[in-house]
Amino acid sequence: MVSVNELPVGAKGTITSLTGGHGFIRKLDVMGIRMGMEIAVVSRQWMKGPVTIRFGNNEVALGYGMAGKILIERI
Repeated sequence: MVSVNELPVGAKGTITSLTGGHGFIRKLDVMGIRMGMEIAVVSRQWMKGPVTIRFGNNEVALGYGMAGKILIERI
């Protein structure tokens, strides 16, 4: 398992773990990001900038810290 921050652009994976607290998990749930979902990294900014992910027909930009708390298994 690796965090979303460690994936190269274009890589896909399935969310296996969310390592944040209740508020973090709730915030992701509101955005539509849940355990077991398949996501793809669309873009990332340098110097610990935001990471953009795609799931279904949606694209969401996550901060570096949030992306580091989402662990996935690469496909």
